[in-house]
Amino acid sequence: GIPSVGVVVSLNVDGNKELWQQTETARKFGFQINKSLNAQKADAVSVLNTTGESALAYAFTEGLALSNYKFSKYLTKDKEDKALTKVLVDKNTLSKAEVEELNILVNAVFAARTLINEPVSFLTAKQLGEEFKKLAKEAGVKAEVFDKKKIETLKMGGLLAVNYGSQDPPSFSVLEYKPAKAKNKQPIVLVGKGVVYDTGGLSLKPTGNSMDQMKSDMSGGACVAAVITAAAKAKLPLHIVALVPATDNRPGENAYTPGDVIRMMDGSTVEVLNTDAEGR
Repeated sequence: GIPSVGVVVSLNVDGNKELWQQTETARKFGFQINKSLNAQKADAVSVLNTTGESALAYAFTEGLALSNYKFSKYLTKDKEDKALTKVLVDKNTLSKAEVEELNILVNAVFAARTLINEPVSFLTAKQLGEEFKKLAKEAGVKAEVFDKKKIETLKMGGLLAVNYGSQDPPSFSVLEYKPAKAKNKQPIVLVGKGVVYDTGGLSLKPTGNSMDQMKSDMSGGACVAAVITAAAKAKLPLHIVALVPATDNRPGENAYTPGDVIRMMDGSTVEVLNTDAEGR
C-alpha cells in the first residue's frame, strides 16, 4: 500500500455556527477522508492543522480514527479491506495529552462496538460479564460479576423474571473505579441495560427491522463499561460505579407472562403488562 499520506485540515471557521456544530462537521469530514484513504490502500496518514482551532483538528482526527473500525471476526471473505493502520499528528496540531485522550476514547468506542456486534451465540449474559472483567483488568478497574445464585440471594426479582424463559443464567456486573484523590464524595453511578438478546418474550417482537437487531439490546451495558474503563485509563479524579444487569429475554417454557406480578429487590411489586418492557 501507499506508505503514508498527508492530510491538511483546512476547514473554514464559521462564526455563525456554534462550536459543537463546527466540530461535528469536522468529525464527519474525517469520515469522508477515511473512506478515500482506504480506497487508496494508504496504511498511514499525517494530519496537519491549518485552522488555528485545535477543537476542529481534534474532532477531525477523532472522526478519521473512529471511521476505521470494522467488525470482521466472523467474516470469511473480505475480512480485511481497511489498509489504514496509523494516524500521525503534528505536535502543533494536537498536544501529547490530547493524542493520548483520543487514543483512550477511540479504543473505548471500539471495545463497546465490538461487544454490541457480537451475536448472542457467543455473548451470553455470563460471557458479557467475562468480557467486562477483561476490560476492567486492562484499565485497573475493580470488577465483580454476580452469578445466578447470588442474584437469587439478593432477590433481584426483575432480572430473574426476565431470565425465566432462558436456558442461560443471568449475570449482574459491578465495576468500580475509585482513585485515591477522587473529587466526589458520593460515586457517580452509571447503569447500563444488558439484555444480550431481546425477542420481547411472550410479547414477541415483529422481525423486520426489529428482532434482527436485538443482539444490540445490551448497548447500554457496553457503553457504561467503556466509559468507566476510559475514565480509569485517563486517570480522571472521579469515583465511578457502573452496574449492568444482564440476561436474554426469550419466550421459553417458563417465561414470565403479561399479568404476572413480580417482586423487586427493594420489596416492591410490579405487575407485568408487556414482557417486552423489561427494565421499565
